Amino acid sequence: MGARGGARAYRTATLNGVPSPATDPALDSAPGRRVSLLTLGCARNEVDSEELAGRLAAGGWELAEEPESSDVIVVNTCGFVESAKKDSVDTLLAAADTGAKVVAVGCMAERYGAELADSLPEADAVLGFDHYPDLAERLGDIVSGHQVASHVPADRRELLPISPVQRPAAAEDVTVPGHAQQGWGPRVLRTRLDDAPVAALKIASGCDRRCSFCAIPSFRGSFVSRKPAEIVAEARWLAEQGVKELFLVSENSTSYGKDFGREHGGTRALELLVPMLAGVEGIERVRVSYLQPAETRPGLVKVIATTPGAAAYFDLSFQHSSERVLRRMRRFGSTESFLALIEQIRGYTPDAGIRTNVIVGFPGETESDVDELARFLTEARLDAVGVFGYSDEDGTEAETFDDKVAEDVVAARVARISALVEELTSQRAEERIGEFVDVLVERTAEETGDDPAGRAAHQAPEVDGECVLLDAGEVVRGQLVRCEVVDSAGVDLIVRPVAPGEDAGR
Repeated sequence: MGARGGARAYRTATLNGVPSPATDPALDSAPGRRVSLLTLGCARNEVDSEELAGRLAAGGWELAEEPESSDVIVVNTCGFVESAKKDSVDTLLAAADTGAKVVAVGCMAERYGAELADSLPEADAVLGFDHYPDLAERLGDIVSGHQVASHVPADRRELLPISPVQRPAAAEDVTVPGHAQQGWGPRVLRTRLDDAPVAALKIASGCDRRCSFCAIPSFRGSFVSRKPAEIVAEARWLAEQGVKELFLVSENSTSYGKDFGREHGGTRALELLVPMLAGVEGIERVRVSYLQPAETRPGLVKVIATTPGAAAYFDLSFQHSSERVLRRMRRFGSTESFLALIEQIRGYTPDAGIRTNVIVGFPGETESDVDELARFLTEARLDAVGVFGYSDEDGTEAETFDDKVAEDVVAARVARISALVEELTSQRAEERIGEFVDVLVERTAEETGDDPAGRAAHQAPEVDGECVLLDAGEVVRGQLVRCEVVDSAGVDLIVRPVAPGEDAGR
């Protein structure tokens, strides 16, 4: 897993008023009790929170819009990088100030468990992934004044077989957040926590890679794919809730299907899944996130770039481009191989959106390595780049390296690459002036207080900028509007709607 997870915005979950189809009166165990969900971190956590909301609704809990009106506040924490951990702790402390019971779940809770509970007495419980199936009951215990033992962390990679093809059967007995649909028949164990026209859809969980800087596999577990039929069923349900764009998420999307063997297409499973999802009635756009460059095969590039209804968008986890640094990160690639992949993508569609994250200041990194990264970024002409300074993560191989780069040097390199990225991505946005884009409206003029705003195909939610629509007239959220790019502001585009046929031949 790369550096993206901790960078996503903190969001407070709110209820959109649509009852969960999973609600079953027979499961009502906590009549009149109210719960709020606060979600930090990445889109995968957002999916997990909506699954938890579905479980809680099925267990008789009422989902409250305002934490202050709740009996218990569940904080879905992020435990990826130090800043995300701090945000999680701050949110837990703020939740405790409301007077409600406070329960920590999510990655930080899974990763640290009892240790977090000991250091944060303001939390009434710290629960791990294995508590999710019984969360409604556990919250009932907590509100009733009973103490629930804190989660004790363990390496979740040990819960599943080493061989990927042996995992699907074994995974039925392991709690994997976001994979709870099995056994619920046609119903979807998920309750939407907002009414946005875009929704994340989890296609897999866990990771088998051993990047030396990343601890995620130890607490998220080994890689497990969800079955295509289950994913499509959830996509149809999301479409019924008004979703127009599906944002496919996982720790490593290019591994999707490797645990199927020949079933469902095996390693080609994602190539088959994308067109299936793009064909779901009501869905306008399907976006794939988190592609490993070394695993991004030509067939997958072609499908993403050319399938009608799929966003020509490539979220590629480069992390660096110096071959020497990449090897120490236990990753593969180089400036030249990455540029060749980008050339392949743009050979299908020159206006494809390409984003990445990079880590600077990795142990042993030299100034010449940073120069190589700068060369790559300059030649790659990417639409968006997240720049992160290296910091040690508990339990990782890189934590043990003795050739650490001084903090002030890391900060200087972050500033250098960030300034370069700001210049390059602004130039890339300027290059789009005169292009025609399909903008998914996400905020109306009434909501922005000015012009409506949305995203084009090359812009993922929250991280890649947006489009501001001039002279748009009456547009509604979820509407897909054909526009011409007339200006840019940083990575944001200024666009104007065009009449049907006005973009002919473009």
